Amino acid sequence: MQSKKVEVLGHAISNGKGVQLNLDIAKLHTRTKIQVPIIVERGKKEGPTLLMTAGIHGNEINGIEIVRQLISKKFNKPECGMVICIPVVNVFGFLNQKRQFPDGRDLNRVFPGSARGSLASRFAYHIVKEIVPLVDYCIDFHTGGDSRFNTPQVRVGANDIESIELAKAFGAPFIIKSKRREKSFRETMHKLGKKVLVFEGAKALHIDNYVTKTGVGGALRVMQHLGMRNFTKDLLQWDNKVTTPVIINSSIWIRAKYSGLFHPMIQLGQFVNKGDCLGSISDPFGSFERKIKSLYAGYVICINESPIVNQGDGILHISKD
Repeated sequence: MQSKKVEVLGHAISNGKGVQLNLDIAKLHTRTKIQVPIIVERGKKEGPTLLMTAGIHGNEINGIEIVRQLISKKFNKPECGMVICIPVVNVFGFLNQKRQFPDGRDLNRVFPGSARGSLASRFAYHIVKEIVPLVDYCIDFHTGGDSRFNTPQVRVGANDIESIELAKAFGAPFIIKSKRREKSFRETMHKLGKKVLVFEGAKALHIDNYVTKTGVGGALRVMQHLGMRNFTKDLLQWDNKVTTPVIINSSIWIRAKYSGLFHPMIQLGQFVNKGDCLGSISDPFGSFERKIKSLYAGYVICINESPIVNQGDGILHISKD
């Protein structure tokens, strides 16, 4: 919960005011500064502080689009509390349209970072030192990697009751109870007592309208749930239907038994029964084709949309409860 006096990156922010700041901690090899814009809006009344981040992986564009829309439509301006938006955390990766930092490291595997570590580690350190202490709640927007298209879903810890309630308020079709990855932003925030929702939707280097609407609508519902602002009218105009989320306790990747051309025959979010045909893998010459049948009943939460797969590649992610 924020106090009456709030400073972000050394700038005092009064009630009812907003500011755009820059986290400036590194330069390119050309000596050009890399600045990470941080947009802060403080309500006129006291309340919680919500952090919304995207682009921890620089090629996960759909999350960036969600936070961009929240800002451009001024949804990030609360009546109570404070909203901090970092639309592109990994500016380096965004410039290069790559997942990693220039040092080859995955930013989401080096938290809480180190003041004397690698470039990615130093960056993580400053985020944790300068921004995280101000925060009570966080929504971290991601997409599937490369050609893996995730249906809209919110990931939370299995035993985190408050975060599960926040995830229900978010209103994505699926809530996935998943383990926290070591040295991830989510794990670090959890250790510091912050509540985090990780939203996943779409795939890298892609923007999907349905996923964007789900992400924006979910953020508004979370803010409303936290008492930061009433978005009832906005949500009606947004035409974003709320569904009762399906809670998934466990899931499994179905992997390709053969290399070849992958032809999925099901839809994202679809429920499949054991024995249902999920797709096929064929050679490019018309002499070989093998059907892929489901070994479990469950929901399809991710499809690998790459037309060419290699033996062992994850091609479908299905719930398994």
